[in-house]
Amino acid sequence: MSFRTPDPLHRLMLDDVRGAQKMLAGVARMTAMEGSRHLSSLVGAPVHLKCENLQRTGSFKLRGAYVRIAGLRPEERAAGVVAASAGNHAQGVALASKLLGVHATVFMPVGAPLPKVAATREYGAEVRMHGHVVDETLAAAEEYARETGAVFIHPFDHPDIIVGQGTVGLEVLEQCPEVRTVLVGIGGGGLAAGIGLAVKSLRPDVKVIGVQAEGAAAYPPSLAAGHPVVIESPVTMADGIKVGRPGDVPFALIQEYVDEVRTVSEDALSSALLLCLERAKLVVEPAGASPVAALLADPTSFRGPVVAVLSGGNVDPLLLQRILRHGMAAGGRYLSLRLRVTDRPGALATLLAVLTVVDANVLDVSHVRTDPRLGLTEAEVELHLETKGPEHCREVEEALREAGYTVLG
Repeated sequence: MSFRTPDPLHRLMLDDVRGAQKMLAGVARMTAMEGSRHLSSLVGAPVHLKCENLQRTGSFKLRGAYVRIAGLRPEERAAGVVAASAGNHAQGVALASKLLGVHATVFMPVGAPLPKVAATREYGAEVRMHGHVVDETLAAAEEYARETGAVFIHPFDHPDIIVGQGTVGLEVLEQCPEVRTVLVGIGGGGLAAGIGLAVKSLRPDVKVIGVQAEGAAAYPPSLAAGHPVVIESPVTMADGIKVGRPGDVPFALIQEYVDEVRTVSEDALSSALLLCLERAKLVVEPAGASPVAALLADPTSFRGPVVAVLSGGNVDPLLLQRILRHGMAAGGRYLSLRLRVTDRPGALATLLAVLTVVDANVLDVSHVRTDPRLGLTEAEVELHLETKGPEHCREVEEALREAGYTVLG
């Protein structure tokens, strides 16, 4: 079965998504739908988390990749497939190809997280490292397809991919039939287009809202212009939705089926990831946490019940460490300060005693005595503190100032 068509807006139908769902039976899991008391209290209505971070390969990407590759003709399968990705799409293509007995070559950028590279290889794909940014990697994969005849599997710009991802929308309606709002992250747009198509075809009263990172938000200007436009050098920690241009196929569907696209800050993304980890006990990558970030940014603007799609959980441990620290700082749970102190015996102990009184937990201390900026009897101390929230941060800074310390920032 293949859903290839030059006119996706008018010819891709709910039956196509249902056909993809049958194809995926026994391949993709129906992932869990978890309620969130904390988010529900903020929103003032039930909030549920659709856990595609618990899907096979750690993201929704397996759905579309399997439908796309399963729809190839025998001679196309014999030629093999090729893809380019820094992570989730790579793993989805690798596993789908293994299940279907098709040879897969996956180009990944130099510097891609080692766990993602290892997982892609373990799923059976031949991995080739090329380029330092995804655009370079993508060009290499397309050149390989031209040279070898392998079928290029695009991460989002193909009808088969979209109807595969749309099966998430069918599951949302089955698991939460009372839903009124669905929130989904948008990069190129394949997942949002598929969910929008499925949900709106069955329930036009449900609002579908896409979420993009502020530094990689190509959809708002594209929707305003009426056609896909390019944003130069997108920047965000959410590499899963870091796409500079909407796909042509998903763009047409998002115009029709997605009610609104919102943007979220990096602070909101890191705070959302931290919330998922602490409150829901779910490891979610920044792109997967983007719907939660939208809820945190403006919780009372959504009609409930709300379903937030956590699209993936493949996050490099080193990046996770940095994001968690960023999230703690954004939530007032982590405070970095530089202070000038008198360079004399016991000065550091006196400073730490002040912090003990205000119950700030010292994580790290750096003590500098030799610097051209310092006076003869001065030293500079850099502190990293664990705090209890924004109000506690203000209390700590005020206590230090009252004790006579100059807080530099």
